[in-house]
Amino acid sequence: MNLYWIIFLVFMVLSLVVSKVLNARIEKYSKIRLSSGLTGKEVAEKMLRDNGIYDVKVTSVQGRLTDHYNPQDKTVNLSEGVYGSNSIAAAAVAAHECGHAVQHATAYQWLTMRSNMVPMVQFGSKWSQWILLAGMILLGISSFLGKWVLLVGCALFALTTLFSLITLPVEYNASARAVAWLDETGITAGQETEMAKDALKWAARTYLIAAISSLATLLYYLYLALGSRR
Repeated sequence: MNLYWIIFLVFMVLSLVVSKVLNARIEKYSKIRLSSGLTGKEVAEKMLRDNGIYDVKVTSVQGRLTDHYNPQDKTVNLSEGVYGSNSIAAAAVAAHECGHAVQHATAYQWLTMRSNMVPMVQFGSKWSQWILLAGMILLGISSFLGKWVLLVGCALFALTTLFSLITLPVEYNASARAVAWLDETGITAGQETEMAKDALKWAARTYLIAAISSLATLLYYLYLALGSRR
């Protein structure tokens, strides 16, 4: 079997496993009511206030696991299942997204770096696959030409890989901020904090698998380019 397909299938299976566990954890903790009784919206608003952030708005968006922080319009967007829910899962997700708002407000270096990379990554994502495909086709015609086209494709794909790697400290730091704040404020207590931590741990692993997958794919294309002769 082609090495590319081995890499693709391995990481596809890993991604499916992690996603399945994450969904199971979220569903489980969504059924456990938070002892403090706060909803996701209330948790988010309190965390923002506690960190001296008053220019970020908490809103509700449609969908499941669509929660995100938008630095452009300074909004913490919580999915319907989080916004009005007083579950442990809702508190964990809401606090995590506010963790990104805190990162933004404090100019967290990894978030700033990732934000600055967005235009380059969008360009690289648009063209890298086509250039890599062209390079692989050209290898059968001219190994020299195919090699250099592949290397150009690798350079563009490397932007996506670097973006994925930089995303890791951003996500792990946001989760760490969330869990610490939930525990310190008493919004979660004892086992509740461990449950919130567990949910966020599995969410972070989806980014970890994506980053490793991107790195493995990049190394595969570099192997093709550098391994070609003449």
